[in-house]
Amino acid sequence: MTFEALKIQVETIISQTEHTVNERLLAICELLENEVSYYNWVGFYFKNGDKNELKLGPYVGEPTDHEIIPFGKGICGQVAVSNKNFVVPDVSAQDNYIACSITVKAEIVIPIFVNGENIGQIDIDSNTPDPFTEADERFLEFVCEKVSKLLEAQK
Repeated sequence: MTFEALKIQVETIISQTEHTVNERLLAICELLENEVSYYNWVGFYFKNGDKNELKLGPYVGEPTDHEIIPFGKGICGQVAVSNKNFVVPDVSAQDNYIACSITVKAEIVIPIFVNGENIGQIDIDSNTPDPFTEADERFLEFVCEKVSKLLEAQK
């Protein structure tokens, strides 16, 4: 499925108001993990209240011990501080990488903003070396923008 086709699917999931926010976020994770062959772990992390840490939200893939990530630690923790996308073509080349699985070769993390505040992120691990392109980045920014609108509407 192309990213353009996936965008339509994401919008459909977001619009399913009969489901809870977490059910819709999980459905997005499942869609991405099922439809993009090199997306092997897809999940959301969100700011944990007033703490300077991220808390794991809905995800699909191998279970992870990293349910809480301090700001600045690992790729996700760095995105929480930098407010910028982080594409890692080779996780073994990163000094500040938190290994979730020995099979992970690459990672992409895109922040989610609500009213200008970084409130979370989508995190994708790949077992394929250097799979992420600019098209992945733009598509995931689209996903995060839609998730932002969903979360904003829930406040």
